[in-house]
Amino acid sequence: MTKILIVGAGIAGLTAALRLHALGIDVELFEAAHEVRELGVGINLQPNAVKELTNLGLLGKLSEIGSSMEELRYHNKHGQEIWSEPRGLKAGYLWPQFGISRGRFQGLLLKAVKERLGEDAVRTGHYFHRLEQTGDLVTAEFRESRDGKPVGTYTGDILIAADGIHSAVRRFFYPQEAAPRFAGQIMWRGVTDAKTFLDNHTMFMAGHRQQKVVFYPMAGPLTHPDSTQINFVAEDSVDPNKPMPQEEWNRVCTIDEVAPRFEKWAYDWCDVPGIIRNAKQLYVFPKVDRDRIPKWTFGRVTMIGDAAHAMHPAGSSGASQAIVDVRALALAFKTQRDAVAAIDFYEKLRLEEVYSLVKLNREKMGPEWVMVLAEQLAPGGFKHIHDVIPKEDLNRIADDYKKAAGFYPAQVNALDPLVDIDPRLL
Repeated sequence: MTKILIVGAGIAGLTAALRLHALGIDVELFEAAHEVRELGVGINLQPNAVKELTNLGLLGKLSEIGSSMEELRYHNKHGQEIWSEPRGLKAGYLWPQFGISRGRFQGLLLKAVKERLGEDAVRTGHYFHRLEQTGDLVTAEFRESRDGKPVGTYTGDILIAADGIHSAVRRFFYPQEAAPRFAGQIMWRGVTDAKTFLDNHTMFMAGHRQQKVVFYPMAGPLTHPDSTQINFVAEDSVDPNKPMPQEEWNRVCTIDEVAPRFEKWAYDWCDVPGIIRNAKQLYVFPKVDRDRIPKWTFGRVTMIGDAAHAMHPAGSSGASQAIVDVRALALAFKTQRDAVAAIDFYEKLRLEEVYSLVKLNREKMGPEWVMVLAEQLAPGGFKHIHDVIPKEDLNRIADDYKKAAGFYPAQVNALDPLVDIDPRLL
């Protein structure tokens, strides 16, 4: 039986473990943290990601703990609507789109891994140190993440790096690579409880390149029955030549650090500053991504998720793209002659496709480009958006991004019998 070592027990690593185990592959996970805790705020799972999670039998659980997205809206800083479109099932997909707590989702994946692979499937406190490839095996050495002492050496047929934007495995192959690329913008992420939020199934963004907010519900009926959990990201520009130090990542901050920046963004349909001020807790993140690297696969080692292609969080694509990586891995292992050929094929399936998306998110904010255009062409607002930007241009921006990110309806709804389950038969 093929054995695969996975470094990192985040969303990418846990999803890969479930999928590879379902293919009959022996999987062992290694996580630097001493405890995999349900941390973080909200993420969006696009239908192409939910498709893969459905293949893993998780759709029902996602529906219980996540909020289905039925509409996406873009507004300028004055609150005027630029563009809106249906999402998920309302847009004709066979699968929904979910707003969901990252921690809650990771907890769901971890529970499934322990149930299916065993309670000891994840070795915590194991920080990747180095690896060696000899013959038909790869051997990885790990250190204790607190004191740096050796904690074990493990051998497998393949190693998959799923250890995030600061991947130690990636650094092993690219030791001279620069730090993540800072975009000159800070993101404040928070969660607010409210009795209602629009129709509880709508996600909206407002602003432009220099300053914006993203709001959406993220709790299903079993997790927050008496009110709505609103996830928000408030983003503002700073000096791009003064990168944030490492300790600023995931720092807890005060409400007054961010709320005054958005005091004028109170709309008759949503009180943006009020929701920010009522946040239970706020966290600070620099907006960063990674530059392209020539390849992810080195013999018996490959990378997935942020370890391979960290991107700006435009278009709600980051976590979804990690899950799409896993679907590509499954297809590769189903169709190739051996494990080494499989990870080579996986890279061919994904590398160029996903780097085009990294570039699009970095340069044009993905589909949020419509907000940039509105600010450029009508900074004081407009009577009707089509007087400023033709409807066909707005349509084209939205459709082009869906195609680039792999969630154009026709793309997603196409089923491959080798790897997909038809949700209509469930």
